[in-house]
Amino acid sequence: MVEAEAAAKEIAELAMQLDILRTLYSRARDLFDRGRADLALRRGLTMRGYGEWTLDNVYAFVYETAIELPSGGHGKFLGEINETDFAGLLAV
Repeated sequence: MVEAEAAAKEIAELAMQLDILRTLYSRARDLFDRGRADLALRRGLTMRGYGEWTLDNVYAFVYETAIELPSGGHGKFLGEINETDFAGLLAV
């Protein structure tokens, strides 16, 4: 029974991590697509030290920005990621 509970907790933790990674990738993909036609976004990424406008570099920016967001648990963290204006942060 203890092993079953431990396995269930591990599965739940992995599922939460997968939700977060999917959300981060989705936001990075959206930003990447938007930046193809927006020189200011591409310039902002370079100025922040992330290099050229590639999906890997955009993902790194989204990921590193997201980990600095205030987190109040899994659901709130996903909400924060979804509500963050990553393009606005680059265009500054």
